[in-house]
Amino acid sequence: MSPTKTAVVAAIAALALPAWSQDTADPGKAMVEGSCNTCHPLSARVGTGYTPEGWKTVMQMMKNHGAQIPADKEPAMMSYLVKTYPVKGRPDAAIVPGPVKVSMKAWTVGQPASRPHDPLAAKDGSLWYTGQMTNVLGRIDPKTGKIKEYPLKTSHSGPHGLVEDKSGNIWYTGNAAGLVGKVNPKTGEVTEYKMPDPDAKDPHTPIFDKQGIFWFSVQGGNKIGRLDPKSGEIKLIDMPTPKSRPYGMAVDSKNNIWSVLFGVNKVAVVDPKSLKVKEFDLPSKEARPRRIAITPDDMIWYTDYSRGYLGRLNPKTGEVKEWQSPSGPKSAPYGISVIKGVIWYSESESSPNTVVRFDPKSEKFQSWAIPGGGNIVRNTDVTKQGDFVLANSLTNQVTLVHAGK
Repeated sequence: MSPTKTAVVAAIAALALPAWSQDTADPGKAMVEGSCNTCHPLSARVGTGYTPEGWKTVMQMMKNHGAQIPADKEPAMMSYLVKTYPVKGRPDAAIVPGPVKVSMKAWTVGQPASRPHDPLAAKDGSLWYTGQMTNVLGRIDPKTGKIKEYPLKTSHSGPHGLVEDKSGNIWYTGNAAGLVGKVNPKTGEVTEYKMPDPDAKDPHTPIFDKQGIFWFSVQGGNKIGRLDPKSGEIKLIDMPTPKSRPYGMAVDSKNNIWSVLFGVNKVAVVDPKSLKVKEFDLPSKEARPRRIAITPDDMIWYTDYSRGYLGRLNPKTGEVKEWQSPSGPKSAPYGISVIKGVIWYSESESSPNTVVRFDPKSEKFQSWAIPGGGNIVRNTDVTKQGDFVLANSLTNQVTLVHAGK
């Protein structure tokens, strides 16, 4: 979960606790200030705000996640939040023409305000998503549109990232519960693996290496985890830089484990045998890489969320090259994938969100608006046919992007 949305979850969940009866000119403000600001200023954590419809969805997300919000208090809260934190500062989407034609098809997921966080394109052609606020994994059959959801074992576990093993089991990170888990799609059986260290908070992005070992970033705990599926043993690796917040992950052709460090301007690589970590500095101190993808030539590509850049790191030389994303410095590039050597990603703060294609050979961009606004594509995946898959958190959808000629 992103820092902004985590804070909103905590803030609105806290609204149900104290000080409902304060009498001020704006009762909604009293509810917020009397509850949320005892922990942190809400105004510092809502990013670029929401539309009224967006705030309605966010409120439902909180209730899905267990917040006890009395029905008679909700209108005042909504009124205050909509008035005080409207959408602002989002750049208009820059639509760059080009030679590639795409079509997009979206499916609304099983439950309202489920907040699909990560998508997964499974080997059997199905599309999966994590229902972060409804504590489920969902499976979409693109041929029929049928959706099946798999309830998870631990309540409010906050399913986050997804990955499939060779046997077709779907693995996930339980972001809010400090665990990783596995779902058998045939039986619905859920197996959980708890973190061996209470400091290993916020299991985040999962991947499998070429040997079938499960790796995951632990953003809040500043660690990278390694789980052997055969034994269930978990090893945790501390990152050299404090508060570096390991985030997106990828594996290169030599089975090295890569992670971008969202808390600092660094990219890290883990040797899977020695478990030693090497860090690469990015040129700008303001860089905050959030997701990562690797092309067949083992070049490391990342989305610089804070500065609005697409970046490439040469791991052999440490050289970094960057390109400004089409919608500019506030476009917040986020989910990224490689399709046949070409970079595809989404701008998560442009209005509307976009799908962006970047050809490393020509160094040219092409982009498209996401129907319905997108809002917000946090991670992406690729089908075996080479289609781009998005999870659209605020619009409660999964989108398939097909590229033609």
